[in-house]
Amino acid sequence: EIIIKDKIVYIDDYAHHPGELNAAIQAARELYPEAYILGIFQPHLFTRTRDFAEGFAKELDKLDEVWLMDIYPAREIPIAGVTSQMLIELMNNPKRKILSRDEILQEMKNVRTGVIMTLGAGDIDTLVKPISELLKNNIR
Repeated sequence: EIIIKDKIVYIDDYAHHPGELNAAIQAARELYPEAYILGIFQPHLFTRTRDFAEGFAKELDKLDEVWLMDIYPAREIPIAGVTSQMLIELMNNPKRKILSRDEILQEMKNVRTGVIMTLGAGDIDTLVKPISELLKNNIR
């Protein structure tokens, strides 16, 4: 967890299952009850995304805003119809979109307050350092 000048909290969590998403989001809500929470989620594995799609959508809807990355395939080949767009369509949160890594870093330049969470088990952890740097530079 990184707290920057009391305006932004940045949390990176390995959450890659609906139960883990629930725990991470609930903990952030309890710690920062008044904060706007932006979650950046990278689904991990096509089979897991397929099997838990409704659970993922339900948990991600608990965020104030969701940025989804494409599915991290790891060892799997794509499954027809199993995409991040499928998750978007299952969600009710009006503030949801799919972004690439570069788009996330571009959009992050506009974030000034709130809780930002990166969630997932793929290569989303490679965003931790660049996001931290951007947030530090934005708050100065």
